[in-house]
Amino acid sequence: MNQPITKLSIVIPAYNEGKTIHRILDKITDVQLLNNIQKEVIIVNDCSKDDTKEAIERYMQNSALPIVLYNHEINKGKGAALHTGIKQATGDLVIIQDADLEYDPQEYNVLLKPVLDGFADVVYGSRFMGGNAHRILFFWHSIGNKVLTTLSNMFTNLNLTDMETCYKLFRREIIQRLDLKETRFGFEPEVTAKISRQPDIRIYEVGISYYGRTYAEGKKINWKDGFRAIYCILKYNLFR
Repeated sequence: MNQPITKLSIVIPAYNEGKTIHRILDKITDVQLLNNIQKEVIIVNDCSKDDTKEAIERYMQNSALPIVLYNHEINKGKGAALHTGIKQATGDLVIIQDADLEYDPQEYNVLLKPVLDGFADVVYGSRFMGGNAHRILFFWHSIGNKVLTTLSNMFTNLNLTDMETCYKLFRREIIQRLDLKETRFGFEPEVTAKISRQPDIRIYEVGISYYGRTYAEGKKINWKDGFRAIYCILKYNLFR
């Protein structure tokens, strides 16, 4: 696992993000990665009902950013979109990026550094550690995240502070060899459970900022997904 890192695959699941997806792509374009690492952007449009597909195609025509677009013919869920994108990744490393503006691509280098320094194989970006900016929003969401992380840690024997974070970076060969099943927001506890059982995998966590959205601004996760996460924690740790 000590080969030179030359390319980062950025996997973006997208659903009804036509109005703003150009903004996250602009941010990715502006990022200068450490060691001149190249970018590969893989967008999976999960059968959006708006003009997400057309907005991405317009962007691709006017940008030098290397983008590959895949379109699901039916809506399958965020996890299913991630499965498609991860399978198609060709970079040495893979990072998950939501299509909204809650996470800042300028922090890719923060996640990359433990890998480039030779310490990590997987890096989680925590919204609950460090001194970076965090938008103040939903109290019960923050409590729910901490409960889910604690429950996950109890079974995986990890000491993560933010299991539910979007920003997860993996060596490609590690994430591609996992048999991932969850098609919606259960991706987070499932991938954490399965990563924790991989032999000799070094998992690190770094602090990141967080610019959360309200539901009016397009936030999609809800309390039902929280109960599904609990089910997934139990399923992928107890009944593996």
